[in-house]
Amino acid sequence: MDVTELIRRPSGGGWLVLLGGGEFSFGETAEADRAWVVKTEAGPIGFLPTASGSADYGSELAEYFEQVYQRELVTVPIYRERDAKRGKNLRRLEECVAVYLGGGLSDQLLEVLEGSPAAEVLLQRLSSGGVVVAIGAAAHALGTVTPGLGGRDINPGLAWLPGGVVETNFDPAHDRRLRKLLDTPGVSWGLGLPSGSAVLLGPEGAVEVVGTVFLVEGRDGDLQVVTGA
Repeated sequence: MDVTELIRRPSGGGWLVLLGGGEFSFGETAEADRAWVVKTEAGPIGFLPTASGSADYGSELAEYFEQVYQRELVTVPIYRERDAKRGKNLRRLEECVAVYLGGGLSDQLLEVLEGSPAAEVLLQRLSSGGVVVAIGAAAHALGTVTPGLGGRDINPGLAWLPGGVVETNFDPAHDRRLRKLLDTPGVSWGLGLPSGSAVLLGPEGAVEVVGTVFLVEGRDGDLQVVTGA
């Protein structure tokens, strides 16, 4: 399967990075984080706590990035819809060379970001050569559709992956939820990202992987391992 013909992302010269999950404090995301940090220009990395609503998440992540990568990470306090419209927060995002969307609840992230000025800034960051990283539920939310709270419902996503969906903390022996997403009209491909893995989607169809990443075309397609392009 030619992944460059199937996987789609917003156009531009930056990198969109999808992380399958894992606990950074235990080193579970270290290899994946290293892969995108080296692509990031000098300057601050922004962190959005939107999906979790946790202020502690940002401070702990900032300590990790400073200690391991000697990089500054700053929390942009976007928790509610009004925060995603606030000029001060938008300027903070514009000043960041990369933005990391933290995990939590995809529903919460979508409620705040969908159609917001903050989402537009993120797309501009990606278009102009920056890096946008999404882990766990945030990666779910970038798909055409995303599983709702508890996995019972299927809701529209931000659609940054036209025709595509993402399942994180993925176990190939238990792919029912990914295939349920693939059964949704308008969805033609899906990524299964186990914990600690990542896929990096770059300009001109570039695809890089960390760990084992799975790709499936259509609900009844075979799971295939992505080797990059």
